[in-house]
Amino acid sequence: MNIERQIATAVKKASKELPVITIVGPRQSGKTTLVKALFTDKPYRTLEDPDMRRLAENDPRTFFAGIPDGAILDEVQRVPDLLSYIQGIVDEKGTNGLFVLTGSSNILLMKNISQTLAGRCAIFTLLPLSLGEADGLLPKGDMLSAVLVGGYPRFLSGGIRRKTFFDGYIDTYVERDVHQLLKIKDTLLFTNFLRILVGRIGSILDVTSISNDTGVSTKTVMEWLSILHTSYICFLLPPWYENRGKRLIKSPKLYFYDTGLACALAGINDAEQLDRDPLRGALFENLVILEAMKRAYNSGDRPSLYFYRDSKGVEVDLVEYYGRKLIPTEIKSSATFNPAFCKNLSVFAERYSDVCEHPSVVYAGSESFTFKGVSFKPFHSHS
Repeated sequence: MNIERQIATAVKKASKELPVITIVGPRQSGKTTLVKALFTDKPYRTLEDPDMRRLAENDPRTFFAGIPDGAILDEVQRVPDLLSYIQGIVDEKGTNGLFVLTGSSNILLMKNISQTLAGRCAIFTLLPLSLGEADGLLPKGDMLSAVLVGGYPRFLSGGIRRKTFFDGYIDTYVERDVHQLLKIKDTLLFTNFLRILVGRIGSILDVTSISNDTGVSTKTVMEWLSILHTSYICFLLPPWYENRGKRLIKSPKLYFYDTGLACALAGINDAEQLDRDPLRGALFENLVILEAMKRAYNSGDRPSLYFYRDSKGVEVDLVEYYGRKLIPTEIKSSATFNPAFCKNLSVFAERYSDVCEHPSVVYAGSESFTFKGVSFKPFHSHS
């Protein structure tokens, strides 16, 4: 199935301006499909293939001799030394749009690119499908389905059972990616760690509590969280704070890069179960924050997303920072309007009246309207 990706315009534009394009993101987010569709004239080489990887590692000059006009190089983090050769080739040729690189490991790949391809490479992040991209693949306005299914293109396109897809994703991720990065021997312990994190979605990160529940040290918890971020499983949403005489919470909140995967890890298998699960509200909040993140990445921008919480409990779920403006959003899994949804937004808007714009509530209802200066938006219209 051909799914039009919103990031395509920004990627094509950058390929005319720089010699190298790099697309990073989670496994199964559609990176390979995207670059093959956008760059049909380029040969494709995947470094997941053992023979191709062996050639690239042992005889890189022969490897590049076979692609004199550039190529798509998939999972390039598997042979990071290739980046130095790419630097030499693009400097010699002086041509834009030569190489298109993909990778599923954020920090390792980005570090190597910043060292060898600075000024020569545009970097994009491709996350699983946004609600807009998944239009037609999900029942429109069905919050439970949107949270439960998530955004992995292969699963959304049909033909594979939920359990088969997510069990395989978790097993492959733990057995290959995590082992490669951390050399963890007790994969069951790490999988249990993942499931414990799902229960912390939308909560202030408490490393000590996670350490107590998992039986590993706080140092190990931080190391594992870093790897989960590196491989696009979890991310931390930082707090917004500015010195205006208020005591604010300064620890981040935890979220997953895909709500379908989070549901699978939590053992939530159908909409009825999700509807009565205590995580329902947190998972919906996760979904909406992901939509804001995808909107930024798909435009070729870097997200500037935060939450707000002061010591008196005034909290705003999402604060987007654009230029010098703050756009606050409350996220409510209710489908019914309640004036109380505006309370914390009003406090925030007054506190930051000089920079606050467009306060809104994203909820599970179907109507768009404005109440006392606050815009109410259905979640499916916020992508």
